[in-house]
Amino acid sequence: MSIGIWQVLIILLIVLVLFGAGKLPRVMGDMAKGIKSFKAGLKDDEDEAADDRSLEAKRSASEAGKIKSDEAVKG
Repeated sequence: MSIGIWQVLIILLIVLVLFGAGKLPRVMGDMAKGIKSFKAGLKDDEDEAADDRSLEAKRSASEAGKIKSDEAVKG
């Protein structure tokens, strides 16, 4: 089941009636700002996750190096 051209036109007509022609550009601008903010938030979360993964990898490498050096001292 897909949305046809008539359904899209009816939705656009309802939006136009509800908001009016004068408010429509402002509403669309506000919606665009919200979408940009949402995308920026997603990007920040991805960056934090990548930082956490790299920090964990550094810790693992550091601990592995420490274990090897402890084994060398014991052996």
